[in-house]
Amino acid sequence: MRINKISYHVYAMATIVCWTIAYVFTRAALAYVSVFTLGFLRYLVAAIALTIVGIALRIRLPMKRDAIWLLTSGLSGFTLYIIVFNLGASMATAATSSVVIATTPVTTALLARIIYNEQISRVQYIAIAVEFVGVILLAVIGGPFSANAGIAWLTLGAFLLSSYNLLQRKLTRTYSALSATMYSIVIGACFLCVFAPGAAREASAGLPGVVIFYIAALGLLSSAAAYISWAKAISIAPKTSYVSNYMFLTPFLTALLGFAVLGEKPDGATIVGGAVILAGMILYNLGKDNNPNAR
Repeated sequence: MRINKISYHVYAMATIVCWTIAYVFTRAALAYVSVFTLGFLRYLVAAIALTIVGIALRIRLPMKRDAIWLLTSGLSGFTLYIIVFNLGASMATAATSSVVIATTPVTTALLARIIYNEQISRVQYIAIAVEFVGVILLAVIGGPFSANAGIAWLTLGAFLLSSYNLLQRKLTRTYSALSATMYSIVIGACFLCVFAPGAAREASAGLPGVVIFYIAALGLLSSAAAYISWAKAISIAPKTSYVSNYMFLTPFLTALLGFAVLGEKPDGATIVGGAVILAGMILYNLGKDNNPNAR
C-alpha cells in the first residue's frame, strides 16, 4: 500500500510539471510560429507517440457505438481547446494563463452538478463564487483590451477542458483511462490537420532549433507523457480528488518557471486575481470534507 501511495504522488507531480512546462514553452514558441501551426504540430507529435504506445500495449480498437463520444471528446479536449488556449497564451503571461486554466477542477464540479446531478456543499458553492471573482479581477485589473481578450479565451479553454473531463468520465466506464485519452488525442490531432498546409508553409521557411525543441517538448511531455502519467495516477490513487488537487500547484510552478525562462515578473493582476482564485481553490478543497458525495 505504501508503494502505491508514493507512486500516485510521483505520477501526479510528474504530470503537473509537464503541464507547467506547457504554459511557458507555448508562450515562447508563439514568438516564432502561429497559434494554429503550434497546436497542430504539438498534437501531431503527441498522436504519433501515443499511437506507438497503443500498438506496443496492444490497446483494443474503440467500438462504433462510442464514436460520437470519442469524436466530441477529441474535439473539445484537444482541437478546440488547444486553439483557444494558444490564443489566450499569446495575449497573457504564462502565470496568468495557468491561473485561469487552474479553475478547471471547480468548473468541472459545477458542470457535473448540472449534468450528472452531483451534489456539492455550500462551502464549495462559496468557493466557486470566489473563483469567478478572481477571474473578474484578472480581467479588470489587467488593463489593456488585449489582456482581457486573452483571459476570455483562456476562460473558454477552461470550460472546454471541463467538458472534456465529463466526457472522459463517461468513456472511462467502458475504456481504460489510457485508451480513452489516446483515442481522444489522436482524433483531436486529426481535426487539427486542417492547419497542416499552413504549418507546412511555416516549416518550409525554416524553424530555429529551439522551436523544434519547444514543439517536441509540448507534444511528448506536456501532451503524451502528461496524460499517460495523469491516467496512471488516477488509476492507482485511493480517490480521484487526491490526484486532481495537484492542479492547484500549477500557477505557482508556472510563475516560477515563467520568471526563470521568460523573465516574466508577475504583475498586479496576476498577484491579486491569482491570490483570490487560489483562495477559492483552497476553500473548495476544504469543503470536500463537508460533502458526503465527494469522491
